[in-house]
Amino acid sequence: MDSVSTPLLQTIEPDEPMEHTVPSGHINVGSGPRAPVVLSPGARASQPMATNASDAEAGIAGILRQSAHPLALLCLYLFRIAAIAVYVLCGFFTNNFVISTVMVVVLLAMDFWNCRNVAGRILVGLRYWNQVDEDGESYWVFESRDPSRPANPVDSRMFWIALYAFPLFWLALFVVSLLKFNISFIPIVVLALIFNFSNAVGFTYADRDAKQKWANNLASSGWGVGMGGFGGQVLAGVVKQSVGRVFK
Repeated sequence: MDSVSTPLLQTIEPDEPMEHTVPSGHINVGSGPRAPVVLSPGARASQPMATNASDAEAGIAGILRQSAHPLALLCLYLFRIAAIAVYVLCGFFTNNFVISTVMVVVLLAMDFWNCRNVAGRILVGLRYWNQVDEDGESYWVFESRDPSRPANPVDSRMFWIALYAFPLFWLALFVVSLLKFNISFIPIVVLALIFNFSNAVGFTYADRDAKQKWANNLASSGWGVGMGGFGGQVLAGVVKQSVGRVFK
């Protein structure tokens, strides 16, 4: 019965020490090489993504997508480009001076009316016209939209570019006509300059008048809040004169 008196801990043999091996080499080497991925000829590659907003909305299509009134913007440039294109290219298609003149004048008239009554009102919220009162005196009338509803930045930028760029194109054509002694075409170019510069000057003054009204409203209402009496009147007058002098 000696085995009974032997302590229990001496009868349990210790476990064999485990060797901790660090894996080396490639994982799953025995699984064999993976099959290469082959693109089929009919597969389409994904379109490259734009890195910035200007790349995503570049070109004429991007401008029209960002525009709030793409049809009005398209008509503005269509009439102006068509007038210049017909004037420059009419000699290649016809020798009839009367037909060419009539076509250019009609396009110029349509562009003048569209720019003053449609494009300016829709794209930038401005409109102007000349009015004669009962005494026979004429004066300019300017209209502008509510400043709380600003124009679309793309529409505004493209409108002002067209308003100032195309008169320069016609001025360059006027210089070319003088250098080539095309006396018969000079009246057409002069008429185009009158139409284009009239719209440029009219909308410039309309925009200046709108900013002046905004400055007056700001000075009379916003800046005078909380300052009554003489101090509020002085501050409103100073702001009105300073802001008005900027847009004068």
